[in-house]
Amino acid sequence: MGRLMRQIREFKFNGIVFILFVFLLIATILFVELSGVNALLHQRELELLPNDAIVTKTAANATLEKSTLLLRDSGSISSNLAYEQFVCILSDMKVGYHDVDISAEPIPSFGDYKEVIVLLSDLAPLGENLTALANRVKEGGAAYFPLTLEGGVFADAIFQKLGINDASPDFYTVESIYLHEGFMIGGGKAFALTDPFDCAKTLSLAKSAEVFATAETAAGVPLVWRNRYGDGVFVVANLGIYEKALRGFYAAAYSLLSPTCAYPVINASVFYLDDFPSQIPDGNSEYIMRDYHTSIRDYYVNIWWPDMMNFSDQYDIKYTGLAIESYDDNTDGRLEAKPDTSTFINLGNMLLRKGGELGYHGYNHQPLCLSNSDYKGLYPYKTWSSEESMKAAFDALVDLCEKLFPETEFCLYVPPSNLLSDEGREFLIKNYPHIKTISGIYFDDAEYSELDFNCMQEFDVDENGVVDQPRVISGFILDSFQSLAALSELNLHFINSHFTHPDDALDKERGAELGWEEMKNRFDNFLSWLYTSAPTLRNMTGTEASAAVQRFAAIVPHTVTTANEVVITIDNFYDDAQLLVRFNTGTPTTVQGGTLTHMTGDLYLLSATAGVVDITLE
Repeated sequence: MGRLMRQIREFKFNGIVFILFVFLLIATILFVELSGVNALLHQRELELLPNDAIVTKTAANATLEKSTLLLRDSGSISSNLAYEQFVCILSDMKVGYHDVDISAEPIPSFGDYKEVIVLLSDLAPLGENLTALANRVKEGGAAYFPLTLEGGVFADAIFQKLGINDASPDFYTVESIYLHEGFMIGGGKAFALTDPFDCAKTLSLAKSAEVFATAETAAGVPLVWRNRYGDGVFVVANLGIYEKALRGFYAAAYSLLSPTCAYPVINASVFYLDDFPSQIPDGNSEYIMRDYHTSIRDYYVNIWWPDMMNFSDQYDIKYTGLAIESYDDNTDGRLEAKPDTSTFINLGNMLLRKGGELGYHGYNHQPLCLSNSDYKGLYPYKTWSSEESMKAAFDALVDLCEKLFPETEFCLYVPPSNLLSDEGREFLIKNYPHIKTISGIYFDDAEYSELDFNCMQEFDVDENGVVDQPRVISGFILDSFQSLAALSELNLHFINSHFTHPDDALDKERGAELGWEEMKNRFDNFLSWLYTSAPTLRNMTGTEASAAVQRFAAIVPHTVTTANEVVITIDNFYDDAQLLVRFNTGTPTTVQGGTLTHMTGDLYLLSATAGVVDITLE
């Protein structure tokens, strides 16, 4: 009996110890979860450059040899539209060019240039120069006609050399662009155009022409082709749409000209979560109640965020969250926000543990615009009463973030509604030097284009060293425009830059009526296409992507091709350079100074680890 009682007492004691141990373990987990001590678990894949190694794109491009002739006509609407895009395309591809306006300047000798880009639809102004151009190509030069060509005596004289058998006076309405396998990353299918119109010339080609893109189907009206003439080549684009969302299309066509075309890219896949972490709205949503019979808070925490974490696990995504403290509209210095810090820390730390990053969005959702900014009734925002009020509010956000995530670097700012005045930008750079990136948007919103403080950007670094890293596409429902834009940027900058909001499933205009399950499925389809098309895309946080932008902006490649070798010398090389390389003659075998990864067709990704890369051709 005594032995039995002893065993019972020992069991009770051990049971209490076990229960205490479990409580201690839970307390430890909660402490870690809510403290921010694990905020710096992941080292950045790519670090920002030191100040003395930063080179702006403008400075880098000033060193380019002008071996390309760009002909345009300032009196032509189509030429001006194309010129606006080609200035950016050639700048980002690091192509040095001599710009000639044929309406005001004489045309120089074609023999002085390796390539000629003709931004003209009407070739009549070239006159006898067309014969000289054809002769230059025949001798080993290259010419690119990116505009839909009109007929006429002079055009007819060169059409056959371009590979055109017959051209109708009629124009064709292009509903979608079918990209043949091997031409562009992510191609092999058709991409719909948002507002189709009669933009392409109806024509047929000679058998000698290599076709890379057609209208609607593989057998449709030719949109991009190359025709070899003598020792040189002609490349023609027959699309007639000159918009920012098609830059990658024209860049891919340009890459068909030379024996080897190598141009810098960013190589990053970035996903921004605007308004995250932030205050979760109270109450219910029509669509959330319809599908889940739960509150907005429960949807955020128990449905949306776990699904986003699943995307992170499946595709190795690193989210960059943009913190906002309050949704009040105070712009007079009053700081009345009382954020739900437990949810703030909990969600923020979960993002950080997945290798993500946190940046600033704002104390509230009022853009950094002073009273001299006029929203013209397009936005329901207020302007800040003074820079002092603006600073007090932003300081409050900085203090909150430092308190909740003490070991986290906040290096990035995204302006609310992508609005940022010049004074606001100067304010950020002057008062918060730890902010190294400002991320606006890539495409201008036509509805708000009359505002002169839309934060529309190119990928670049300014003279202060701050990186402009625009976000390109958004939301869970990617329409035809966004799908085309995603394809274009994959081929021009080799980048995916996407942003979304936690409340997308509450907003009918962003797809809420379809329901979160459908929104989630469509987003999954996009991610599957993206990473199937470009498995070598580097998943990065916003700051890591900015480090890649710095290197992209700085480098200048020089390519020399011989019968069995390609040598690429990279000016301003620091520690890493990413380039897309199209081998139009020969197949690469061995590489010294980097690694080559096959993308599609003759297109490869070069990850350079040295300033000189030597590639042997088969």
